[in-house]
Amino acid sequence: MIKNIIWFTLLSILLISPFMGAVTLTLSDILDSNSFSSTIFFELRIPRVLFAFFAGVILALSGLLFQTIFRNALMTPYTLGISSGAVLGAGIAIKLGLGTLVFGISAISIFGFMGAMFTVILLIYLSQFLKGSQQQALLLLGIALSLFYSSALMIIFYIGSPMQNDMLIRFTMGSLSVIGWEHPLSLGVISFILFGAIYIYRFELQLLNLSESQASLKGVDTKKITLVLLIISSFAIGTLVSISGPIGFIGLIVPHIVAKLYPVTVNKRIVKTAIFGGFFLVLCDTITRTLQTQSELPIGIVTAFIGAPFFIYLIISRR
Repeated sequence: MIKNIIWFTLLSILLISPFMGAVTLTLSDILDSNSFSSTIFFELRIPRVLFAFFAGVILALSGLLFQTIFRNALMTPYTLGISSGAVLGAGIAIKLGLGTLVFGISAISIFGFMGAMFTVILLIYLSQFLKGSQQQALLLLGIALSLFYSSALMIIFYIGSPMQNDMLIRFTMGSLSVIGWEHPLSLGVISFILFGAIYIYRFELQLLNLSESQASLKGVDTKKITLVLLIISSFAIGTLVSISGPIGFIGLIVPHIVAKLYPVTVNKRIVKTAIFGGFFLVLCDTITRTLQTQSELPIGIVTAFIGAPFFIYLIISRR
């Protein structure tokens, strides 16, 4: 019963979210193609809701993937510093004033992806020197990298111009504000690729969640699968962060909520985690658009406000 209520509530919010915001929209105004309300609905609200949904899918699946591969409930691209690496890469592109580089792709997107990939490669390399409580040590390495990236970003703030610093401040707070269909559609393709890769290797992930040695005994090439999935996930996170800025804690909260609602094996939670992540981020975005503030509240503040207490709860509850 509780599950049905939760899913019904999230689905209802997804359907009514395009009508909510600073400008109240009615169905009659939307159906008039020449009206201003119709332009807002189809060029701003619908693309934004879809962008939020696909972003939630990427963040939730990445969180589930990292927690499964590293067998640690606190592992996410955010806590491991991968999102911070993408932010630093995007910040470097903003500071250098780079525009479009290759095949019409934004320099911010390219540098964000490079920052995420560099962090993944560095974590994989450093993990070879870890012994004993490897997962806990890897989490501490991720936190250390995040602090280092934050320091490097502060240096960019210090040497940047006021206009560049304003762009960086707005970027680091996170935003799902998009215009048109370009970003939602591209993010939809990326989320589908990430979902497909995880679903294809769902049974291998189930074995990896138990133990790496047991997966190897079953004939699973653990290093290859881990590297492929981490690269795809980092590409998705790097692209998302380069567009929206960092959005924390979704990858931490959603997999655990789904695991509580559906205490089944990992391979049976993939679809539910993806959909729930999309619904949940749409809910957070709807909150930012409906609050009566002078300017729109950044999405990163809402997710951090919800996620930080949840993160503390996870740490305390682990014995």
